[in-house]
Amino acid sequence: MNHHRNATISIERKSGARLYFLAAVAALGGFLFGYDLSVISGAIIFLRIQFHLTPAQMGFAMSSASIGCLLGPLAASTIGDRWGRRRTLAITAVLFAVGSLGTVWPRNMLIFNLFRIIGGVGVGVASVISPMYIAEIAPSRMRGRLVTVNQLAIVIGSLISIVISYMLSFSGSWRWMLGSECLPAAAFLAGLALVPESPRWLIQKRRDREALAVLKSLDDAEHAEAEFRNILTSHSEKQGRFAELLRPGLRMCLLVAIMLASFQQITGVSTLILYNPVIFQKAGFAGASDAMLQTVIVAVWNVLCTVVAFSLVDRLGRRPLLLTGTLGMSLSLLTLGALFYFNTGGIAVLIVMMLAVGSYVVSLAPLAWLIMSEIFPTELRGRAMAVAGGVLWGSAFIANQSFPPLTATLEHRVGNAAGVFWLFSLITFAAVLFCWRFVPETKGRPLEEISCS
Repeated sequence: MNHHRNATISIERKSGARLYFLAAVAALGGFLFGYDLSVISGAIIFLRIQFHLTPAQMGFAMSSASIGCLLGPLAASTIGDRWGRRRTLAITAVLFAVGSLGTVWPRNMLIFNLFRIIGGVGVGVASVISPMYIAEIAPSRMRGRLVTVNQLAIVIGSLISIVISYMLSFSGSWRWMLGSECLPAAAFLAGLALVPESPRWLIQKRRDREALAVLKSLDDAEHAEAEFRNILTSHSEKQGRFAELLRPGLRMCLLVAIMLASFQQITGVSTLILYNPVIFQKAGFAGASDAMLQTVIVAVWNVLCTVVAFSLVDRLGRRPLLLTGTLGMSLSLLTLGALFYFNTGGIAVLIVMMLAVGSYVVSLAPLAWLIMSEIFPTELRGRAMAVAGGVLWGSAFIANQSFPPLTATLEHRVGNAAGVFWLFSLITFAAVLFCWRFVPETKGRPLEEISCS
């Protein structure tokens, strides 16, 4: 009896280690996602001076990648369903490398923004396919933690890019900041040679034997065969079409995905993270390196809070984290607006910024992607993630593009930017109400059994 029990534990540990390895490789797409979108935060301080950027031009330089991010999910849907999840992730690695190299020696901001868009396509594809792949290989009992590995990779990528930018800020070497992304892109491409294709995609392509072999390599035989039967039972042989997302039973899931995607960006904390160095300069940390140091502190805090989310998501469930975190975001943004209204800068802004970021990182940041990857059937998951991803990156472009001009206008007319943070606080409170009313709990449920009705 003990021998059988020890053998079972050994198999579970081995399969668990393999699952975490595969999730980590897929999450390199998330790492590059965070790296690509954050590295501009340090470079923009120097680009603004070198190219004499207006607030509108600075906003476009910061948000141009979001145009590519908007296009990426549409490409991900078609390529991911036709060629498979693994090959699609390999394409993103190439896009990241090309986008990075093209921004190193731009002749003008037009060329710079063009290559930022190319890198953004990589971000958009990875943002859909990385969590989707992880969700499709993960047993339901581990899915929350494994998909959160992708979010952890995003914030680690963001942190490393910010640390590198801080180290290079003393010399003003913004070209090296942007070019450094090529190294993790190469590592991502190499790592993908070691991961299998998604078993759910293999079943979709009638490659059942390969799918079962993959499932058995990821879990013990009993669980793998049960999972295989469960997928086959709910499997549809026809390829899903976008119009099917509007059929009864899926309309509400689509609404939930679209609203979560939108709220992840228009609630403002994601935008504040992107503009951290600029905001800290306005809050009294005038030097570029001083502002970057505060940004490093926030980025380290970002990683720590993501680790907390990783440990809690399969224990507490999605809804408690989502509701608590979004409410914390709303209160933090309200307070941040008050600090700017009363011209209170320095350490107080840093502390409240950390509270806002911490609340975001345990709620909307990982859970929007996780829930979106859980609530749709396999044959429609790629299409649904494309729609939701497009909405997310469209929202990101609007938020990131409008932040500098809106802030500049308020500072000119009112004397401070408090109104921007109060607007974000109000939108976030609307997110709290929506999540409380419509977002289902998906903790511990097989993908094939989840419904929004």
